[in-house]
Amino acid sequence: MKRLVVTADDFGNDVAVNEAVEIAHRSGILTAASLMVGAPAAADALRRAKAMPDLGVGLHLVLVDSTPVLPPEQVPGLVDRNGRFRDNMALAGAAMFFLPATRSQLAAEIEAQFAAFAATGLPLDHVNAHKHFHLHPTIAGLIARVGARYGLKAVRAPIEPGAPSLTDPWAKLVRRRFRGHGIAVPDAVFGLRWSGAMTADRVREIIQHLPDGLSEIYFHPATRDDYPGHGLDYRHRDELAALIDPEVRAAVVAAGARLGSFASA
Repeated sequence: MKRLVVTADDFGNDVAVNEAVEIAHRSGILTAASLMVGAPAAADALRRAKAMPDLGVGLHLVLVDSTPVLPPEQVPGLVDRNGRFRDNMALAGAAMFFLPATRSQLAAEIEAQFAAFAATGLPLDHVNAHKHFHLHPTIAGLIARVGARYGLKAVRAPIEPGAPSLTDPWAKLVRRRFRGHGIAVPDAVFGLRWSGAMTADRVREIIQHLPDGLSEIYFHPATRDDYPGHGLDYRHRDELAALIDPEVRAAVVAAGARLGSFASA
């Protein structure tokens, strides 16, 4: 059986993203969205999500390119002088791994983001992290530990068939680790190779060759390409167009894939 979850990341980052999520869910194949609980348009995203009960909403854990949910003075090891998460993921990751104080602050921030999601009242469909930072072993371990208290049931491990990546060994470790905790992980994930450029033609090709088992295709749709916080050179509007393309939906039907959220797929 082919089961397919179609996810939009960065839900709550901007109203342009939230608009695209609603359009793609109501008029297209989008079945899930990953919420940035501390983002500027999170309240607007929550309002829309509560009006779309079939949309599986998960936590998009943010530890880079943004500000923490906790006051910056409570997580000094995670932020720069402006109170933002450090942009250098390699240096930030090293501090998280080697420095006990930073690990403790990281645990507190992850807990705070899980708690903020729980406070929305939405069921937790899944968890992933901005820029796949959950491939970091310390972050992955904390997600598993903290998530167990919040009903964590599904996590993304970005392993794309036919598109080998330098992160594959870490993603495979994450997949094995979370499955060992009884947490669902997709067998295949699509969106890495063409991140920010998931056009209708590319999505149709992916769906036509969809493997058996549970697959996830993730997108970054928006109604504007230039919203504050947009991806560099990302074709956000083209990704929205792909999600509502009738030929893409027809390809899903032709492939015999069952669409759903992680909770229902």
